Amino acid sequence: MVFLIVGLCLLSYLLGSIPTAIWYGETYHGIDIREHGSGNAGATNTFRVLGRKAGSIVLFVDALKGFLATSLAAGLFYFRLVDWETCVTLKILFGFLAVIGHLLPIFCDFKGGKGVATTLGMVLALHPQAALVSILVFLVVFAVSKYVSLGSMVASLAFPIMLSLGVFGQELPILIYFGSFVAFLVVFTHRQNIVRIFQGTENRMYLIPRKK
Repeated sequence: MVFLIVGLCLLSYLLGSIPTAIWYGETYHGIDIREHGSGNAGATNTFRVLGRKAGSIVLFVDALKGFLATSLAAGLFYFRLVDWETCVTLKILFGFLAVIGHLLPIFCDFKGGKGVATTLGMVLALHPQAALVSILVFLVVFAVSKYVSLGSMVASLAFPIMLSLGVFGQELPILIYFGSFVAFLVVFTHRQNIVRIFQGTENRMYLIPRKK
């Protein structure tokens, strides 16, 4: 059982390490996405540099990485190898390792994206209701502010707040702790964006592209 869990931990990290934006940019556009736009190897920069189609594909795959890694624990529960509380703990562990893989991918010299899309996939597998409300919060903040970074940070903060308030019923403490840590991680990885927002230099994006 120990070897199985260690193996799934490694698999989760490797799933997260898949550099979707970089490989897509190089394969279909012949560019390194890290040399354009904000220099970030994630979905937001892909939207900005390569357009809606490319950005949507990268967003979907990056979220899928987190979802699949987190769901590995559900397999253990399905085959009755672990109880539910242990399953939730392992979901958090596997999903977190996928996010770490996205932040520090072994395939790209440990220089990856900010992990928002992968975290989204993780929380969708972990707590679908809270994740969907967080997505709604993101869309509202993004639509009003035009800042993807601000929407991401506010949505990440909304997740643990909802769990702490028991909006969806009583939650396991580890789930609340996890949500709080993820919120901290998202805000920390966006610290430069926070500075640019206050300086008025943060790039704006639009849900509906403006006519040129």
